[in-house]
Amino acid sequence: MNMIRKTASAMMVSLALATGAAAQDKDLGEVVLIELNTTKPTEAGCTLSFLVLNGHPSQIDKVVYETVLFNSAGQVDRLTLFDFGTLPPGRPRVRQFSVPGATCDGLSQILINGAHTCEAPDLADTACEAGLTLDTRTKIEVIG
Repeated sequence: MNMIRKTASAMMVSLALATGAAAQDKDLGEVVLIELNTTKPTEAGCTLSFLVLNGHPSQIDKVVYETVLFNSAGQVDRLTLFDFGTLPPGRPRVRQFSVPGATCDGLSQILINGAHTCEAPDLADTACEAGLTLDTRTKIEVIG
């Protein structure tokens, strides 16, 4: 039964990825995928839009990542927390974060420094970090 559930979960993840993430045609496995999908300049700063997908067989109730933003000179601009909220298994979610006082062109890199909070009672304690898969569709590099 567990094998059937894992296979079904992997199939759902592959199908969900076909709608947007750069990981098309690859089995995500039991990891979390975070893709910086778009950036949008605003009067107040820069809005970052992420596509996120939980490849685990169970829901992540709450995940908050410690995130470091680097400017175009490669220097740390700020350290912040991005709350990705609840992530159901195999269903893509889009999360947006406004970065006040930052210009989108002024950001060169985003470092996902680790999970500040990971509430996933049915998963391993490392579910939000182990095998974290990062990608970008922008000029801003995403590393972790």
